[in-house]
Amino acid sequence: MFKSTNQKDMSKTGEAHSPEKLNRIVSGTDIEGVVVSDSNIRIDGNVKGDIKVKGRLVVGSTGTIRGEVTCENADVEGSVKGKITVNGLLSLKSTAKLDCDIVTKKLAIEPGAVFTGKCEMGGGVVKDFKQKTEIDGEKEKLREATR
Repeated sequence: MFKSTNQKDMSKTGEAHSPEKLNRIVSGTDIEGVVVSDSNIRIDGNVKGDIKVKGRLVVGSTGTIRGEVTCENADVEGSVKGKITVNGLLSLKSTAKLDCDIVTKKLAIEPGAVFTGKCEMGGGVVKDFKQKTEIDGEKEKLREATR
């Protein structure tokens, strides 16, 4: 009648990211703490705390997040305050209101969306920082050699 599955089996088959494995925090629900999910999650309620999602995060128009968010992809229609890190595509819909720092590979913003904060985008951000640090190190070595 009940069939149990373990985490390893779900991750091998990709079931963890299938539409049937959607977690929901509905409107009228308030959560304070850390939310961790191996699958997709939709938030229409209020979350105060960090959210870590291995799949897609959807913040509905009534959804609010106050904290640090990490996910694979995200669609935001509601409000996020804190920091959001997205490994793939972050899509800000026209009703989105973000007061946070963004780190993402790709960013799509619809007209009407409001964003206040810093944004780091693309795969070159970390690479550029590393190269700048290496160049600064070489400059310092040259200074010491000429002294």
